[in-house]
Amino acid sequence: MSSAPRARIRIAALMLAAMLSAPLEAWAAEGTQAPADPSGARAPAQAAGRGSVPPGGAVQTVPSFVSLAKAIENSVVNVQVRSKSPEARLRRQAPPFPFGPGPGPFGGPRTPRSPIPRQGLGSGFIVSEDGYILTNNHVVEDAEEVKVRLRDEREFTARIVGRDPKTDLALIKIDVPDTKLPAVTFGDSDQLEVGEWVLAVGNPFGLDHSVTAGIISAKGRVIGAGPYDEFLQTDASINPGNSGGPLVNMRGEVVGISTAIVAQGQGVGFAIPINVAKSLLPQLRDKGSVSRGWLGIVIQRLTPELARGFNVPEDRGALVSDVMKGSPAEKGGLKRGDVVVAFNGEPIKEVTDLTRRVAAAPIGSEAKVTVIRDGQRIELPITLGEMPSETRQASVEEEPSSRLLGMALQELTPELARQLELDEESGVVVTDVDQDSPAARAGIQEGDVIQEVNRRRVATVQDVEAAISAAKEAQPVLVLVKRDDGAFYLPIERQ
Repeated sequence: MSSAPRARIRIAALMLAAMLSAPLEAWAAEGTQAPADPSGARAPAQAAGRGSVPPGGAVQTVPSFVSLAKAIENSVVNVQVRSKSPEARLRRQAPPFPFGPGPGPFGGPRTPRSPIPRQGLGSGFIVSEDGYILTNNHVVEDAEEVKVRLRDEREFTARIVGRDPKTDLALIKIDVPDTKLPAVTFGDSDQLEVGEWVLAVGNPFGLDHSVTAGIISAKGRVIGAGPYDEFLQTDASINPGNSGGPLVNMRGEVVGISTAIVAQGQGVGFAIPINVAKSLLPQLRDKGSVSRGWLGIVIQRLTPELARGFNVPEDRGALVSDVMKGSPAEKGGLKRGDVVVAFNGEPIKEVTDLTRRVAAAPIGSEAKVTVIRDGQRIELPITLGEMPSETRQASVEEEPSSRLLGMALQELTPELARQLELDEESGVVVTDVDQDSPAARAGIQEGDVIQEVNRRRVATVQDVEAAISAAKEAQPVLVLVKRDDGAFYLPIERQ
């Protein structure tokens, strides 16, 4: 081959190499830009927007998290718990949340009864220079002794200052003389956007100060963990031991507290929004517990079937399934079967909207509660009380006397009422439920007490039979059920 063709081939090869290397060089330059400054400045790679595509169509590269991890690591602690409680739960350390029934609040297994001391591991983060540390309630709730290990390997005994089981938050305190501890900076979880980068820092499986990265997958998740669910969902890896650790945004601010995972799931973890914790921290520190506004009602989600049964035009609002005796709701005129559609002028779309707004309202203040009753819109002024403490569980072990819609029923005797700790001795006890029966599909469970059928009070099995017979075939049988400490409506479809 002559020298001219060889030269042309060499020039073409150089041009092709230049064309290929240019995007790679640009990618490398962009990927090695300075990470976010925890003081507040965003990394250049983030300036175009969270997860956005900059002009020209170039996709953003993954930023470096090195400086961010260094900025937060000294504020994260390892929490070690020793407990002798026979009911100590293995659900601590980022308890799994199953999409199905389970024996505990998060569906996690319980430790067998045993006097042997139990060890638990979790995480936490320093919220003040004088040693206050935020973690999860389920990490420390059964603790006889709590130890905290700092990043520099120093270990201290901590005392539990305050706990709030309803939001799964706990505040603990260590005393480190003549030392200012590195406290975190709080962010604003309300301003988070789906797709935004976050870091999860903690001690999964006892592996100190592990850092994982991901994005905010969703906001306002309701997972059945408690009455104030509004979790952040993230795909940043969260494992047993991460519970109580911080979820950090790209400005180095804590925006959440790692709390729960999906059993047998990957890339689905949940964190308490930091704004929830910020509002409760003063009470946890000063009182050791949290006081909330209280109406004294039991509410449930208004399904399309229930909306039909209560003649409500659309399935939005919270259905009042029980009103407690002597409660602010009873004094203010709320009734069983009311559908709450607004609280202090704010619309109520879901049950959680009402629970959060009532809880956040000042105790003793007058609230305007708007309800739909018998197709009419009514506004009731109600003075809020203070929420009382947790209550009881109950069970039944009696033989059935009759069976309807797949459930075995027995009349509620005074003895059964005492066993169930019921204030009133009226209703019919469900002692068994057939699998795949109309009752089972509706959610009826053994031990339930049926108090109403199609808005009619029932005291005997014959009352239940008569109410079912009188109902239209095309309509669901609307059953008011008393379970544990609450009551709610269930529509039983006969087919």
